[in-house]
Amino acid sequence: MVRSSDVRKTPTPGEWSQSLAPSGIGDRLHAFAAEIFPICRSITGNGVRETLSHIERIIPLERTEVATGTPVLDWAVPKEWTIRDAWIKNAAGERVVDFRACSLHVLNYSTPIRTRMSLQELKKNIFTLPEQPDLIPYRTSYYQERWGFCMTHNALQTLPEGEYEVCVDADLAPGSLSYAEHVHVGERDEEVLLQAHICHPSLANDNCSGIALLAHLAAAMHGLGTKYTYRFLFAPGTIGAITWLSRNYETSRRIKHGIVMSCVGDAGGPTYKRTWRGNSMIDRVMAHVLTHETLTANIVDFFPYGYDERQYNSPGFRLDVGLFQRSQFATFPEYHTSADNLDFIKPAHLEASMRMAAQAIEVLECDARYASTAPQGEPQLGRRGLYSAIGGDKDGYAKNMAMLWVMNMADGRHSLLDIAERAKLPFATVAGMAEALKESGLLVPA
Repeated sequence: MVRSSDVRKTPTPGEWSQSLAPSGIGDRLHAFAAEIFPICRSITGNGVRETLSHIERIIPLERTEVATGTPVLDWAVPKEWTIRDAWIKNAAGERVVDFRACSLHVLNYSTPIRTRMSLQELKKNIFTLPEQPDLIPYRTSYYQERWGFCMTHNALQTLPEGEYEVCVDADLAPGSLSYAEHVHVGERDEEVLLQAHICHPSLANDNCSGIALLAHLAAAMHGLGTKYTYRFLFAPGTIGAITWLSRNYETSRRIKHGIVMSCVGDAGGPTYKRTWRGNSMIDRVMAHVLTHETLTANIVDFFPYGYDERQYNSPGFRLDVGLFQRSQFATFPEYHTSADNLDFIKPAHLEASMRMAAQAIEVLECDARYASTAPQGEPQLGRRGLYSAIGGDKDGYAKNMAMLWVMNMADGRHSLLDIAERAKLPFATVAGMAEALKESGLLVPA
C-alpha cells in the first residue's frame, strides 16, 4: 500500500482549513477536473486507468487489478469494455452522431456493432430526453449486453427517413477491474475512508469534481501529522466498492468514519446523507460543519439508494460512511446529462466543498475531552489575561462565549464537539479557546 508516512506538523485548531484547503485551491481543482473531463470512463477499461494516471501526477497510488469473473461478494467482476470509436452516418456518409465529439453519445458499455439499418430500426437503440430536448443523456448497459447511442431529442427529430450506417468500435471481453488507494498514516490504526467514484464519462460534477477534491485533499495532507489514518479510495461506482470490500474485510474493520464525495462542484446545497445508524460521529461532524458553513445546508437521513455509501452501510459491514454532495444526486436538471459540463461547476464551489471537508477533518482530529482544574464556580478569566487577549477581536464575543461554555462543560465527560453543538458555535472557535484555557492551566485532558 502506498503510504504517506513522513508526517511533520500537526495543525492547531483553526489551522486545518488553511492547511488542507488554502485560498485559491478552487482554480486548481477546476483545472484538474477539466484535465480529466474528456476521458471516456466506465466501470472497467483504459478510461479508468488513464484517470488514475492523472491522479498519480498529484499523489502516489497503489493500483489493484481484479480479473473478469472473480467472485466479489454476491457479484462477479464483469468483462472489460474498450471503446475506440462510435458513430451513426447518414446516406451521405456524414456523422450525425459522433463519439469523438462527446463520449456520452454512445451507450456506456455498448456491445460492438457495425451494420446498416432503417431509421425505424435505429430508433429502437437511441436514447433521448424528450423533456430536455437539447441535452444528451448519460445511459449505461453494464449488466445487460446491448448496443445503443444517446443524442439530443431535437437532433433525433431532424433525422430523415432512410438507411443509416451504425458502428460501435468496441470490445467487451475478459480483462480486469481497476481501483487505486492512497494511505496517509496517522498515529492510530483507526481509519477514515474517503472515496470518489471514477466510472462516469465526461460528467463534470458527478465524477470529475469528487476526484479532483480527493486527489488534492490527499496531496495537501502530505507532511501533516494526524491522529487517524486516512485511506483515499478511487474506485468505479458500486462494483468497485463491492470489489474493494470483498478483498479488504480486515481493513474495513479499522474504518471508524468515512465519506463518499461526489457532485461537489455546483452551487447547490451543500447536502449530507447520514449513515445507516444516523447518529454516528461522522453524522454529527458533517451536520455541524455544514450548518455553520451555510444557511442552505441539507441534512438527509440514510436510504438504501445512491452512491457507494450504501455498500459500506450494508448489513454485513455497517460502516459509518456518509455521502457529501452539493446538490443531492438526481435532484438537479443537469444530472446525468451533457449539461453537467465544465461550465456547471465553479472554482468557488469546489473550494467551498474542500473547505468543508477540511473542517470535518479538523473536528475528527481535534475533538477531545477535558476536565476543569477549577470546577467550583466560574474561574476568574480576566486575571489570567484570557479576556484581554481577545479584546477588540471582531470574533471576541463568540470566543468569550466559547470559553464560558468550555469551562461550564469541562467535566471530563463532554467532548469539544458536544460543547460546540450545545453552544451553537463553530467547532474551531470552541477548540481554539480550549487550547488557550489548557495553556493557562484551567484545563487538563480527561
